[in-house]
Amino acid sequence: MGAVLRQHQGGHHGSDRHLHARRRGILSGTIRTLSLNVKARFVPAEASSNEKAPALRVLAGTVEIGAAWKRTSKDNSVYHSVKLDDPSFPAPIFANLVEVEGGYALVWSR
Repeated sequence: MGAVLRQHQGGHHGSDRHLHARRRGILSGTIRTLSLNVKARFVPAEASSNEKAPALRVLAGTVEIGAAWKRTSKDNSVYHSVKLDDPSFPAPIFANLVEVEGGYALVWSR
């Protein structure tokens, strides 16, 4: 399961599994699954001296629903390890945010 994050191109918004704009380090759009339909933004987190601090915060409106930590894969590809959580979710959602052609993909498994 997953969602695709794409860079914004004019008024085009793609299918209902896409997140769209990337401006000043912010990715935004809609994450949709069978039980989730939320407009979300991945925004840079405040700088921290704590090496375990997240690189990105995930917001739905003004509510924080998750965070993402920058990682490097075995083949030296950069991605973000994401945790989404909210009291309305039956369980936290763990995902990876990876760059794909034309944008980013949010890919998770349970």
